[in-house]
Order: sequence, then C-alpha cells, then structure tokens
Amino acid sequence: MTLTAALAIVAGLVLAAVVAHGAWNARRAGPRQPQPAPQPRGDRTEPTLGPAHGAAAAPAEPTHAAPAALSMATDMVPRRGPRIDALIDAIVPLRLEAPVSGEFVLAHAPATRRAGSKPWLLEGLNAANGEWEPVGLGPRYSELQAGVLLANRGGALNEIEYSEFAQKMQDLAEHAGALIELPDMLEVAARAKELDAFASAHDAQLTVTLRTNGVAWSPGYLQQVAGRHGFVAGVVPGRLVQPGSEDHAPPILVLTFDARAALADEPDHAAVREAALSLDVPQTPEESEPFTAWQQAARALADDMDATLVDDQGHPVTPQAFTAIGHELKQMYRALEARELAAGSPSARRLFS
Repeated sequence: MTLTAALAIVAGLVLAAVVAHGAWNARRAGPRQPQPAPQPRGDRTEPTLGPAHGAAAAPAEPTHAAPAALSMATDMVPRRGPRIDALIDAIVPLRLEAPVSGEFVLAHAPATRRAGSKPWLLEGLNAANGEWEPVGLGPRYSELQAGVLLANRGGALNEIEYSEFAQKMQDLAEHAGALIELPDMLEVAARAKELDAFASAHDAQLTVTLRTNGVAWSPGYLQQVAGRHGFVAGVVPGRLVQPGSEDHAPPILVLTFDARAALADEPDHAAVREAALSLDVPQTPEESEPFTAWQQAARALADDMDATLVDDQGHPVTPQAFTAIGHELKQMYRALEARELAAGSPSARRLFS
C-alpha cells in the first residue's frame, strides 16, 4: 500500500469519526422524545378482535402521536345547563296571561344569551309539575324568569350591560304577552359591585412553572410523561388536562405549554423548556382535594422530566411555600361557604368564570 493510499484511509476514518461525533452531539442536544410502546414478547399470534378467552386486557401504554390526533379531553363535552340563582343573578320575572309552549318561548327569545360580557339564563315554570327549569322544547310554561349574572372574572355588571339585558327582556315580554318586572338599575349595579369585590378578594388560580434543568422536551415526550399522571389532551393545542371525577365538570388540573410547539410541522424537533401547571380553585370542590393533587402532580412531573418548580418571578417553589398556600386556601374555602358559594358549586363556577 502506498503512503498516499494509507493517508487517504486515515483521513476517511477521521472524517467518519467527526461526523459520528457531531451526529451524537446533535442527538443529545435535541429535545427529549417519547419512549416507544413496548413490543409484545413470545411467539407470534394472529391478531384478534379482543383478548383471548380467560385473559385480562392489558392497560394501554401512552404512545406518541401528533397533538391533533390525540383524543379530546372531557372539557370538550358540553356541560349541563346552569340554573338561575338569586345570590349571583339579577332576576326579571315575566308573568304570562296563559301557559305557552317552550317552542313559542324559544322562537321569540333573543338569539344570544349575553349582555356584554355577562351571560343570562331563561327558565320557565313547568305547568305540568310546577318546577322551574331551563326552557326547552315540549313542556308548557305558566311563568318565565330570566337572570343576568351580576359579576364574573370580567368584572361587575355595568349599567350598559344591564340596559342591554333589560331591552332584550322587554322585547321578549312584548312578543310573549307577558308583564315584566325590571329591578332598579342602581340597586342592581350596587349588588354587582359588592359581589365583584367579594369575588375578587376570594378568587384563586394557582400556577407553578416546570422549567427544564437541561435538555428540552418535545411535545410528544411531555404528553407521554403527563399521560402517566392522568393528563389527556385538551381542545386547545398545548393544553393537557386532568379531568374531574364528576360528569361534565371542569378539569381539576391544566398543564399548558407553547402552542406553537404543539402545532409545529415537525413536533419531534420542537423544543419545549417550560410548562405551567394550574389549578382553578373555585371550580373544584374542596372534598376532591385539588390542592393536594396540584402539588403532588407538580412534584411528580418535575421529578420525571428533570425540571425545577418556579413561581411567576422565577424563584424556586419550596415545600414551605406549598404549606403557606394551603393555609390560605382553607380560609378562602370557609369564606366561600359562608357566602353559600362553596368551591365547585354550580353558582361558584358561574361567578368565577
């Protein structure tokens, strides 16, 4: 072998080593990827429609998929209709001369059930059973009533919103041949401001940020790890939820990350370095222990994903901080109960929305 040929071979080997080393570093620097589902062991068998007779079905392992292909969470399911509550609504009675059908009422009701930023509800007194219920098709109603929400997270019901609601009720009363009793605007505005002040002082939306200690996460990796802790994909890209135990209830916990990463053309190459774990306290009953679930999920996710828990100022969240928050929440729960607006109740969910 000539010297020139030997040098060419050595140069080729060095070049290959450099390329391999670069590829290895690039792989290490890329975002973490989800682990593939374990392959079945043993002899190959023909596929069947279900587990063999006498065999228990194995639990499904979380697998990586594009965000759009993941199953939707329970917060996609429409919730049951809320009910009018004198504690949080300004109520307008509509006295009918004679019972009318639900079809008639709905045909003449306003197309939208909002006055500015405040939703309003319409109920009827069922002529057959004497019960108040949301107006629907089929029953006949001897009386009607509407209630507009006095306050929500958008603020107190103001005079403009109340005037819009009052005008809609007057139009409905005219078409239905009903006598209407509108509450005084100044009294309604005063109630709305007082309720808004109470709600603002007793609202709590807890959020802790999980910040990676080193390697970034791919959306698929984050979804797979969160899936092991009960999270499923929400309707909004970059949103994972831990569903509540009640049917149609809002999620207990929400884990969010950059929606752009979730919608990336190549999500495996998208890098996520932070995710926020949130708990909307007034939306979940205290007996469900949502605060315990929030801090346990935060710690477990941080351990699994090699992350640090930080607050909105970027400071690490200590166990003492969790303890202090827990004490404050107990006081808030008692104040809500004293106002007959216990966390997780239908009226509390409407007020803190």
